[in-house]
Amino acid sequence: MKVIKSVLFVCLGNICRSPTAHAIMRYKNTQLNLNLKIDSAGTDSYHKGESPDSRSQLAGEKHGYIFDGITSRAIQKEDYNNFDLILCMDSKNLHDLNKFYNDDPHNKIKRLLEYTDLDLYDVPDPYYGGEKGFDHVISLIENAINGLINEIS
Repeated sequence: MKVIKSVLFVCLGNICRSPTAHAIMRYKNTQLNLNLKIDSAGTDSYHKGESPDSRSQLAGEKHGYIFDGITSRAIQKEDYNNFDLILCMDSKNLHDLNKFYNDDPHNKIKRLLEYTDLDLYDVPDPYYGGEKGFDHVISLIENAINGLINEIS
């Protein structure tokens, strides 16, 4: 297996799911001294430069995750070379990333939930839902990140 030293999390707007994964992985990275490079991005630039959604931050902070320094940005062509693993949140992100990166020639793009034993493929977008949706997203992402860490450690 290839050594993983950098991970990019991707969702649509980079204000809910991928910054939540970014914050959770950053916490685990520090806690476990993994020395990983971690970032997040969106397949679209709707929210470029914005902080993560306040509901994502509130839900994450209840679990001890800090969102300081995380701002929305769109994926860039150079991200493919700068990250060992690009983890997307849903099937639409997967399709968009494969199109953007010419069908993933180095097999770097995966769904985040591939690192769970759950019978789910997509982390649902909580943007238009209520508070429980954000808590559910955290639970799914924590599960996946724990699986990812087990695999790359």
